[in-house]
Formats: sequence, structure tokens, C-alpha cells
Amino acid sequence: MNREVPGLIVKFGDYPLHHGGVGAIRSLGRLGVPMYAITEDRFTPAAASRYLRRAFAWPTTGTEGPEVLIEGLLRVGRRIGRPAVLIPTDEEAAVLIAEHQDVLDEAFLVPRVDTALPRRVASKQGLHELCGKYGIPSPVTAFPESYADIEEFAATARFPVVAKNREAFVRRTSPAVRGTTRIATPGALLALARGWGERPGVILQEYLPRESAEDWIVHGYFDSGSVPLALFTGVKVRSWPPHAGMTASAYVVGNPELASLAAEFVKHIGFSGIVDLDLRYDRRDGRYKLLDFNPRMGAQFRLFESDSGVDVVRALHLHLTGREVPEGAQREGNRYVVENIDLPALLAYRRSGYTTPHAPRRSSGTELAWLAADDPRPFVTMLARMARPGVKHLHDLWRARRAGGIAPAK
Repeated sequence: MNREVPGLIVKFGDYPLHHGGVGAIRSLGRLGVPMYAITEDRFTPAAASRYLRRAFAWPTTGTEGPEVLIEGLLRVGRRIGRPAVLIPTDEEAAVLIAEHQDVLDEAFLVPRVDTALPRRVASKQGLHELCGKYGIPSPVTAFPESYADIEEFAATARFPVVAKNREAFVRRTSPAVRGTTRIATPGALLALARGWGERPGVILQEYLPRESAEDWIVHGYFDSGSVPLALFTGVKVRSWPPHAGMTASAYVVGNPELASLAAEFVKHIGFSGIVDLDLRYDRRDGRYKLLDFNPRMGAQFRLFESDSGVDVVRALHLHLTGREVPEGAQREGNRYVVENIDLPALLAYRRSGYTTPHAPRRSSGTELAWLAADDPRPFVTMLARMARPGVKHLHDLWRARRAGGIAPAK
């Protein structure tokens, strides 16, 4: 590694409990790379890592104008004092960096990519159109432009269906749903849609039933010619919320067919940089259907590492600093667990009886998202930040009972 070139974790929005950022800080920091991060405040898990040289407390919402965010990034770059590799952890950061890469090149190292491409693949509609163009399977999807369109869809669609926010940035300013949302009936859809305004910023997608599907992930790093310098495949065992949310537990499982499909698609669209793809295998027709294309590192990227010690963040830093990315096979059977969300996910999946046939019975090793023997403070900080709302709620209950009043609602 080039230890003269720092890394900078870039995030927009208020989500302090992001284990992916902590993973990137540790991944490069353990190799001696100076690490910096943009954080909501100085008391986030990322800011607590022993491998972080400095946290830049810059609370953002993701709704600020591009000029404000770019000037803020350049200001951070000036404070670092030397070019740094940018590592975005959300779609808004990845899109902004790509669209202003010529300006940011003065202070940072970023992959060169078509400036419009990250926004297009981060858009659910844009991704669906690209899948159709290049023959990549994807779920049946509708893009309603009005409430009348939703009524027409509800009258003919097979339920349940899934609703997702259509665009990056829009999900920050006027989100229609909090995240991927499963809707069971036409009546529930129509009731929810009444709050979406005249031009609903959602897509409506067929729901692939969990009994007939498996969730797979692909992480990779691609050079300027869209050639994979690192490429990994794995299977999700649990997510939170169940079957629709963030990865809670996953295994490394080799899948040449899936790796080939992902590499072919990335080559077609001409993308370069880190990718995090979510696909669902539909047993009914035997096809992998692309659900999400995240043009940045995934929060669970530390699941994957090659036998030469490369993950996608290390590949990014090596390549952008002119180093060779060593070849190597992925370490099969490794497991990744996000401690704070896997326990409720485990309980939910056990109640439902759902299992993942391709998951190994035993792992060859386990990577925890938060707890690390050489860097324990992010785990403790995570627990403290999770406990604060619970402690406040108990305190409010105690005060209400002592005063003889009504307890606050959950």
C-alpha cells in the first residue's frame, strides 16, 4: 500500500451507526494508510476507531445543494493537506463525486467514470431501463406518474408488491417510503399512495416470494476499462427488516454464473469503481434478477477478501495510487455478522422457518461488523448510541408514573 496517500470516508445524511465506514477505516488503517472520515459528530463509532487519524464533524442531510457539498468536501481536503482517496458510503456521495470529479480531482483521487452513470444506476428506473437494454433479468416493475396510475396498477397487479423510492437524493428530500416496503393488498397500496403527492417518486415491483427465492450479493472493483480487479459473490442468510433490508448475516459462496453475469453487465454499461449488487435468484424460472446496483462500497464489504488479502476498498486504494492489485481467489465459507441487527433478524427468520439452501453449515471464519479485539471502541460506542433512545424512553416512563400522568406511546 502507498502509505503516503490517505483515505477519506464520505457520507451525507444522518446515519451514525454505519458499520461499513468502520470496516473501511479498519481495512486500510491496519495496513498503515492514514484514515479520515466525515461524521455526524465526534462521538460516532467511526470517530472512535483507533485507526482513524481524524474525524471531520460535518452534519449533513443529503438535501443540501451540490455547490454546498462540493465546497465542504474541498474544505476537508485542504485540511487533510494532501490528495486522498475518496470512499463514499451512500448513493448521494457516489453520485455527487462522479458528477463533479473534474473539480474534485484537484484535491482527491477518484475513479474516472461517465459522470451521468452513477446517478442512472442508483435510480431504480434508470437501472431497470439498462437491464432491459442489455438483457439482464430484473423484476417486473411499474413507474407510476400519478395516483391514477397507481389505481390502474392496483386493479391488475399480483400482490404482495414492493415499493421503493425511485431516485437518489429524492429519497432524502421527499421520501415516499422509509425503505424497501412490502405491500400486501391493493387497499393498503391505495391508502399509502394518498400521501405520495401528485407525482409519486416510487417504483412498484413484483415481489419474489421468499419460499421461491434466494438473495445474493456481488461486490467488485472495476478499472477504467470495466475489467474486474476484484470480484466476489456471496449469499444473504438474513437481513433486517426481514427479506427487504440491510444484510444482517451472509456467507461467501462461489457462484461463477453470477460473477459472469455481473461482470458482463458492468462491461456493457462501462462502469468503473466499486460496485455492490443485490440480486434475487428466482427458483420459478431459474434466473438471477438484479434488484439494486449501488455505485459504491456496500456496508458488508468486509465479508469478502481474497487469499491475497484484497477487499474492494483495498483494491480501490491500490489501483488509484498506481499499485498493482494482486490476483487471488475469494476466501470461501467466510461469514459476516452485523451484531446489532442480526439478533432480531435471527428471531424473525426462525419464526418464519425460512432457510438459505446455499449457506454452508459451518463457516470457515467470522467477520463481525462492530466488535474487533484490536479496535473495541466502535463497538462500545455503537452500544451507547443504541442505548440512549431506550434509556430516554425508560426515563420518560418513570417520570410519567411518578407524576401520575399518561406514559408516552411507543
